[in-house]
Amino acid sequence: MFDPLKTHINKFAQISDDEFQRISTYFQHRILKKKENLLVEGQVCRANYFVLNGILRKFFINDKGVEQTTEFAIENWWMTETFSYLNKEPTPFYIQAVQQTDVLVIQQAGYDNLLQEHPVMERYFRCIYQKAYAAAQMRIKFIYEHSREELYHHFRKNQPEFLQRVPQYLVASYLGFTPEYLSEIRKKKFS
Repeated sequence: MFDPLKTHINKFAQISDDEFQRISTYFQHRILKKKENLLVEGQVCRANYFVLNGILRKFFINDKGVEQTTEFAIENWWMTETFSYLNKEPTPFYIQAVQQTDVLVIQQAGYDNLLQEHPVMERYFRCIYQKAYAAAQMRIKFIYEHSREELYHHFRKNQPEFLQRVPQYLVASYLGFTPEYLSEIRKKKFS
């Protein structure tokens, strides 16, 4: 069950089997049902989640009552609500399983101890956060530079297997438009 995490860590920082055995004790395995919430608006985020199998999404509910998806996490990706996690403040976000999802969970106190006891994990998490930050910058750039239709086609071209796994209404939410508009874009392609 922990093999995907070990493989992922080794992409960024080499660890021995013995050290990984000790590292793995900081994590709990959890199986989430489809649409099960890990975090809801108003809570303080106190955990970080590594996806073993399935999909998580982060979203907020806007002033019109519409869910706006801001992030997905698939296998070997991490998800947390960073601002709430770091500042111990209530979050405006939700984290939810899109489908049945297996995650490894590390609580904040365990995370702090992990970094202190295993400095190699500082390097690992620094690399992970750098990659996530770079990806967020590119997403913002694409949002400003491209039309909604171009965003969808770029997403479709670069993430085709992802599109097969995520309901279209969530893809539309992530790209910032309605499911109806997404249907129109998809019809154009096949017309």
